[in-house]
Amino acid sequence: MHAIPALAADFQDYAVRWPGEADVVALFQELLTDTENPFVRERLAGHFTASCWLVSADGARVLLTHHRKLGLWLQLGGHADGQCELHLAALREAQEESGLQGLTVVNQIFDLDRHRIPEHKGVPEHWHYDVRYVVHVGEDEAYTVSEESLDLAWRTIDELAQNAATDPSVRRMAGKWLARG
Repeated sequence: MHAIPALAADFQDYAVRWPGEADVVALFQELLTDTENPFVRERLAGHFTASCWLVSADGARVLLTHHRKLGLWLQLGGHADGQCELHLAALREAQEESGLQGLTVVNQIFDLDRHRIPEHKGVPEHWHYDVRYVVHVGEDEAYTVSEESLDLAWRTIDELAQNAATDPSVRRMAGKWLARG
């Protein structure tokens, strides 16, 4: 698991860039040092997931999924399924869930979010430690809706940042994107 020291360094870099999120970073760092593999979904005490902030070529829009299980408009992403290089897992999820090709991932953590997943089809409630990366779309923005989604839609990032009905973590990412300078 040669990727673990790199991920530890990425968490440290994130903590420097977002000092107000030190408590969240500490939770992710603690999970990374756990002796039980935190990169597999079978670890029901909590496990890493990887998501993407999939932005349009002009940087003004993001592709969101109407999540089938949760019924919310969220970023694309999913389980690491043993992949320790979470930026590659985020890229894989973006491709699988959107059908888009020619995507590129930025290998720097964009956002961290720890959230409870409700019981579903016999899988008990558990924690997702979601590591989020920016993924850029290529020239073709025509997506395909996968079985994991009720729908997909390009949404204006400005609108997401200002809309109180937007999921709080999506609003946070929209704010980070707009403040990136």
